[in-house]
Amino acid sequence: MRFYWLALGIFAVWRITHLLNAEDGPFGVFARLRQFVGKDFWGALLDCFYCLSVWIAAPFAYWLGDGWKEKFLLWPALSAGAILVERLTSNRQEKEPPAVYYEDPEDPDAVLRQEERTIPGARRAG
Repeated sequence: MRFYWLALGIFAVWRITHLLNAEDGPFGVFARLRQFVGKDFWGALLDCFYCLSVWIAAPFAYWLGDGWKEKFLLWPALSAGAILVERLTSNRQEKEPPAVYYEDPEDPDAVLRQEERTIPGARRAG
């Protein structure tokens, strides 16, 4: 397989995945499609770029690969390439902020040892 076909495959997988996942399309066709499928399996698939790219890459790997070994290895490679292109071109402001950790203030009067339990009638050493 030539590098040219690999690059074309990656860009084609990215374009179709991005179209189905994030764009409205002409006359809002893809937005209505996402709304129509709801939140079940198909809706969840269309909402996840990574998941969708795996399934979009499968037919491209089948068409572009020469043997079964190459087709099998090309499938995740095309998906990974599309994900890299998405990460490089994405300028979404919706990225999650880093987790914030707050520690409780220390109690200066805290005792590190517990009170001794005394047994009635026992002698104390010391």
